Amino acid sequence: MFNTTLMTIPGQVDPVPVARDITPRSDGRIDLIGLPRPRIRELFAEAGLDDRQAKLRAKQVFHWLYHRGVTDFEAMTDISKTMRPWLKERFVIGRPNVVEAQHSTDGTRKWLLQTDDGHDFEMVFIPDADRGTLCISSQVGCTLNCTFCHTGTMRLVRNLTPGEIVGQVMLARDTLGEWPKGRMNDLGEEDASHYTADGRLLTNIVLMGMGEPLYNFDHVRDAMNLVMDGDGLALSKRRITLSTSGVVPAMERCGQEIGVNLAVSLHAVTKDVRDEIVPLNRKYGLEELLQACADYPGASNARRITFEYVMLKDKNDSDEDARELVRLLKQYGLPAKVNLIPFNPWPGAQYECSTPERIKAFSDIVFEGGISAPVRTPRGRDIDAACGQLKTAAQKKSRAERDREAAEAASAQP
Repeated sequence: MFNTTLMTIPGQVDPVPVARDITPRSDGRIDLIGLPRPRIRELFAEAGLDDRQAKLRAKQVFHWLYHRGVTDFEAMTDISKTMRPWLKERFVIGRPNVVEAQHSTDGTRKWLLQTDDGHDFEMVFIPDADRGTLCISSQVGCTLNCTFCHTGTMRLVRNLTPGEIVGQVMLARDTLGEWPKGRMNDLGEEDASHYTADGRLLTNIVLMGMGEPLYNFDHVRDAMNLVMDGDGLALSKRRITLSTSGVVPAMERCGQEIGVNLAVSLHAVTKDVRDEIVPLNRKYGLEELLQACADYPGASNARRITFEYVMLKDKNDSDEDARELVRLLKQYGLPAKVNLIPFNPWPGAQYECSTPERIKAFSDIVFEGGISAPVRTPRGRDIDAACGQLKTAAQKKSRAERDREAAEAASAQP
């Protein structure tokens, strides 16, 4: 068993447990996924290559890892055959370990993943007609304890490393066959016809899975830099959205150092209600949060901040709440869009979802106030993949139960 002693990071945000930047493996090899070129070059030099060779090999390997998506050094055809075994002996091209993959009736997919030191987390892919959104996790568990969120009932185990974060994107591309010369793995003809104009199913990334991304700032930033690198995964920052519950001290830094779209889990417009459902509000209140949104670098009418608002029956869904939401957003001059999210139930939840009529009335008031307020269509509810439902299935099912379900599903196929 690895030594998984957790370290803490001091700083302006709350210190939380984090893993090393590279998760140790039982075979002693170093996983290169999640590492930028300078770090790969450094590791190659430490392993015995001279500076010139280390720089050249790092450039070549980086291209194969992030642009081509290969998982075997033998596939790196511009590296000599004698060098490939040397690399394989010391390094590995990893992916998160897949424990279970589920498919919803609406096309949503959810993966239960596991780190090399045995911790479980989840990611979700949501296909639409004009886009495909990958919802990724930044932590194992969560520390925020939002009362409407199933993930919030888990304890925080540790932060994910940059490799474990970017590895989710790479695993999704593996599954979708979206590397150069890739194949449409695991997809039927009907799915293939839904390719977008740029030839990709995976077009957007949202950091809305397990955890609070701004409590794992450095690792999230480093992972997103690899995703946005023009020589790497090359996804535009305009197609990436980071969701925070309101870690105010890190929000400006997020805009400056990552520069992606911002989504804020607002969910209430009064101190008492938000204190209850988003306990972080007791530390960073509504006024402080909204001012940080107003100051967010890059926010404009062309790049509006998204405010997420889960609809809870008789808790935050009145006409008065809707009018106060409009007032607050206008008071701070925010270029805003509001996503109204029907509450997704989970066992033991203390809330109910607002009625469709109440949600529509709330939406109409916000729209009449001049602010876009679409109602999000719940996706993946049947596999607990919808917003607020993520909680590792490992806590609910034993390995034997998963194996039995897989066998039953296989035997049921014609």
